[in-house]
Amino acid sequence: SFPTRRSSDLFSIGADTALNEITEICDRIRQSAQGTKRRVFIVETMGAYCGYLATMAGLAGGADAAYIHEEAFGIKDLMKDLEILTHKMDHGQIFRGLILRNEYANKNYDTDFFYRLYNEEGQGQFTVRSNVLGHMQQGGWPSPFDRNVATKMAAKTVTWLIERLNTCAARDGTVHAEDPSTAALLGMRTRAYKFQPVADIKKQTNFELRTSNENPWWMKLRSIMSILAQHDSTYEVEGLDPTSNTDGETLDD
Repeated sequence: SFPTRRSSDLFSIGADTALNEITEICDRIRQSAQGTKRRVFIVETMGAYCGYLATMAGLAGGADAAYIHEEAFGIKDLMKDLEILTHKMDHGQIFRGLILRNEYANKNYDTDFFYRLYNEEGQGQFTVRSNVLGHMQQGGWPSPFDRNVATKMAAKTVTWLIERLNTCAARDGTVHAEDPSTAALLGMRTRAYKFQPVADIKKQTNFELRTSNENPWWMKLRSIMSILAQHDSTYEVEGLDPTSNTDGETLDD
């Protein structure tokens, strides 16, 4: 089988389409305030406990901050980010702010809390609007990237099934599928399509949160967003090193 979820750490079919939808919606939201100075938008994205969509949409859309479950934060972090945003507005560098929040980033600091915090602390400096994207980000036509991935995965899956039937099926019609490799999931590893036994994936999965136990590759890209938003941060070059991890691009085997 191959993955079709958008809330897991495994790069799946539909993730790129959802990311494009979020980025386009955020662009339209910002564009709607072209005639209004000093406005901050609080946008909640889907993704369950996986912050991939919020992170990559924040990077693509020039967000001032993106809060996710994988990166713990508290009230001091929120106030610091708010002060940085206010400083940029006071010095005329920006007039519209964008704050993204993954839906399960923190159960106590929910989207309504973000709105009330920015609304209270920003009195006399900027206005605030809150948007919960919900299932809007799941609409739209599939992106070219997703269409390409789906086509390749489907073709590789059919080929894999035929090979397994030729190997595991006996002449009397019985099928011997006792080996763990006969139950596999097709995904991307180090920029290549690979079949991985479900038994191995089970050991790497947090079923309660529906995420991977491994540190996701895209976490290393969050520092780029912080640097662009004028936060104090450093960037690790290995974040785009295909020999250490995948950067989300796909190559044939």
